[in-house]
Amino acid sequence: MPVVAQIIKEGMEFAGPATFLVGENGSGKSTIIEAIADVCGISSAGGKAGTRYASTGAKTPLGQVMDADFTAAGLRLVAGSRRKRKGFFFRAETLFNLAQNVSGLPGFWDADLPLQSHGEGFLTVLDAMFAGPGIYLMDEPEAALSFTSCLGLVSLLGRLAASGAQVICATHSPLLTALPGAQILELGDHGIRPLAWAQLQLVDHWRRYLANPGLYLRHLLSQEQP
Repeated sequence: MPVVAQIIKEGMEFAGPATFLVGENGSGKSTIIEAIADVCGISSAGGKAGTRYASTGAKTPLGQVMDADFTAAGLRLVAGSRRKRKGFFFRAETLFNLAQNVSGLPGFWDADLPLQSHGEGFLTVLDAMFAGPGIYLMDEPEAALSFTSCLGLVSLLGRLAASGAQVICATHSPLLTALPGAQILELGDHGIRPLAWAQLQLVDHWRRYLANPGLYLRHLLSQEQP
């Protein structure tokens, strides 16, 4: 995987309080986020710093070999006593499995997520677990959110960044990546490269599609005709 090879050779630097990883499916976004979770002492299956609710608790292959240089403030967030660690990995794919183990426990949320809609459950976790200085990892948090809820998440990410938090988010959302001042890293066959929001391929595709869906659909649907 080109992005993994580049990280092993050159490393990877997070230049600001909020960083977005973007790229096609299979480009390595989740692989990197999960390995960062391992380095930060958070289960790569998702969850809260200082606790593990994965079935095995084993690190990912990249997490086993990755190391990190933390700032003094960052080190206090990941290496202090378990009760003082502050961080969370919001992994959309496994969030509701996690909730079966932790809903109602001290330090988590009280609501029973299966009784809420998918999007409401996401918002419950975000409201409960993302506040103040901490290390916050996200893998496609927009998966169940409406347009309006995504805008609310942008607001939350802005508050976290201003509070001194470190946010690293893998996403396909042009809404989230528009967060002012965020570092955007595009992953692909080229490896990893920093880009401005307006330069992102995903932004260009969404603009073209919303302006004229027929430009895309006429090719896709014509291929399905007998």
